[in-house]
Amino acid sequence: MSASALLQQAKAECWTDEQVVARVLEGETALFEIIMRRYNQRLYRVARSILRDDAEAEDVMQDAYVRAYQHLSQFAGRAKFSTWLTRIAVHEALARVQRRGRFEELNEQTYGGAMNPPASSTPGPEQQASEHELVGLLQNAVLALPSSYRSVLMLRDIEEMSTAETAHALDLSEENVKVRLHRARALLRRELFARVGSQRSQAFPFMGARCDRMVEAVMRRLTALQDGVSDEPADPK
Repeated sequence: MSASALLQQAKAECWTDEQVVARVLEGETALFEIIMRRYNQRLYRVARSILRDDAEAEDVMQDAYVRAYQHLSQFAGRAKFSTWLTRIAVHEALARVQRRGRFEELNEQTYGGAMNPPASSTPGPEQQASEHELVGLLQNAVLALPSSYRSVLMLRDIEEMSTAETAHALDLSEENVKVRLHRARALLRRELFARVGSQRSQAFPFMGARCDRMVEAVMRRLTALQDGVSDEPADPK
């Protein structure tokens, strides 16, 4: 890549989401890659929290990006672009759950005892584990939560979205988000988060080669759309 191209890329990465969207709408389709690289991890996390399946989560990400691209002109700015995009991913994931006919039942008691290990003054195996193992412990604990709590906790505590953004993305009231988050944290237990500490932001990563693969797959689909090959239409709501 030439020096001028590198400079242009660095400048583009400083643009706001709205600036990138405006240029994409003006015909600079390749700049949509900036949006994907910014939000691959967020969309992966929210899709994984709903589906609990890695491959399906990636499929939902692709569909969400394509739907977002198709409906960019409908983004009205009433919410942050990142929230609008997350909401599309949520709808795509929920639609997939409905198609496969799996409706999970909420049963707090099933998880309460399993996630409440007895306190001990002697360091246990988890406390002596590496940071990588602790992150894995957190991931497994989050995926074991009831679905209605899992997505709220993923967006609020791991993705660090605000209460208002989470409420809008999941189509909930802010009070409902607060209640579900409180219950989710109770199931996980404060001790688990204390052990993981700052490493929780590294849970459910979607970077490196996986990020590159997602960008390439979506860009191929967008190119096909421009060439007149239709993609399945959907309403992002």
